[in-house]
Amino acid sequence: MSDLNKLTLADARDLLRKGETSSVALTEACLSAIEGAGALNAFVHKTPDLALERARAADARLAQGDAPAMCGLPIGIKDLFCTEGVASQAASRILQGFRPEYESSVSAKLRDAGAVMLGKLNMDEFAMGSSNETSVYGNAVNPWKVDTRDLTPGGSSGGSAAAVAADLCLAATGTDTGGSIRQPAAFTGTVGIKPTYGRCSRWGIVAFASSLDQAGPMTKTVRDAAIMLEAMCGHDPKDSTSADLPVPDFEAMLTGDIRGKTIGIPREYRIDGMPEEIAALWDRGADMLRDAGAKIVEISLPHTKYALPAYYVIAPAEASSNLARYDGVRYGHRASLAAGDGITEMYEKTRAEGFGPEVQRRVMIGTYVLSAGFYDAYYNRARKVRTLIKRDFETVFADGVDAILTPATPSAAFGLGEMANADPVQMYLNDVFTVTVNLAGLPGISVPAGLDSAGLPLGLQLIGRPWEEGDLLNTAHVLEDAAGFVAKPAKWW
Repeated sequence: MSDLNKLTLADARDLLRKGETSSVALTEACLSAIEGAGALNAFVHKTPDLALERARAADARLAQGDAPAMCGLPIGIKDLFCTEGVASQAASRILQGFRPEYESSVSAKLRDAGAVMLGKLNMDEFAMGSSNETSVYGNAVNPWKVDTRDLTPGGSSGGSAAAVAADLCLAATGTDTGGSIRQPAAFTGTVGIKPTYGRCSRWGIVAFASSLDQAGPMTKTVRDAAIMLEAMCGHDPKDSTSADLPVPDFEAMLTGDIRGKTIGIPREYRIDGMPEEIAALWDRGADMLRDAGAKIVEISLPHTKYALPAYYVIAPAEASSNLARYDGVRYGHRASLAAGDGITEMYEKTRAEGFGPEVQRRVMIGTYVLSAGFYDAYYNRARKVRTLIKRDFETVFADGVDAILTPATPSAAFGLGEMANADPVQMYLNDVFTVTVNLAGLPGISVPAGLDSAGLPLGLQLIGRPWEEGDLLNTAHVLEDAAGFVAKPAKWW
């Protein structure tokens, strides 16, 4: 079976357990696909020897009948996760040469569940971006193509999305601070879920905005997302925000029955200038859920219009605090110093050389809004707006809504370079449908639901109640079945 890399997690797991293939064969198929996909620039640190070592260990466990959920399944890990002994740079020059002596909690859980790490995946620098164009490695490229234009795979988890869409791995980890799992999933025709804040440990993930960051899986199907999310979740005493809650069997909750569920359609998400294709897909998604027995109701989330400005105050403020630790003293890049330079010059030169323009922009914004004269005017006000946005969702869920349906993105994937030199606010608008979910700490999932007129994938987003990822995944499973999205990018790389 030369196309083993094209399998879903669920199908590969079942073949492994029946003894009809091996983890080594799956891993070799993925490694071969990775070697042939240099044009996508998805994998930035490859670990073939480690992958085959773990694959052989997985095959031994399978032979003994000791096979945990992800045993033998080859996956990619976003470069934001610290991986023991393997370069972990967060796609930044300032972390050049950093090889952690520890493993992030999420990647450790996946390793302990038997998953095989193929390597580290490209991303926007420190997860700051919506197009994967701020990476020190150069941008990842979307495997979907229009004419001869290279398209963005989205950001910040662009390498993860491109790798899954191009069948370079069976699944991948991502992180989501304002849409960085869901937007790339929508741009590449894959599934991406951001779980409730606190469901997955943040320990060992390079921090961007600590009150917003959350890890999640990027997969080929909703069933795969359920399988992988269960392996990633669980309480972690090393993370003070990690929830001490049992982890359900998410896959078992995929009943396909949503009769009697109430799905909300927020009127505030019908933004000015929304492309007709996006609006039509949204309406079609509502019809699919209605046909499956759900009740569709219009709802109001009145503070939605303040979400983007609040997010782009809170996230940079937390980033400026988190990124203060990168100074060239203990690890990573250190600038060359001139005679007479002291520690202040070393800090200044190292940070100027080590951080890219977008990271510098956000650190400067964050430092500004936290400064003495502006703290109340910006940061404190944004925190209050965040509370109002969270309250909007709480009110809607208290009124009996089980999930909320919205578009995942305001457009299909755009061309690389099209927005990079434009007003940065234009790039930030890509997060218009996703940032509310992070501000409120809710679970959200993007499901591929159709193609635009150019043949590019479009996604729909479902937002769920806190801690009810199982119900959310089940609703997404119904939407996935009804949409019947099976398109794959034509191979050009």
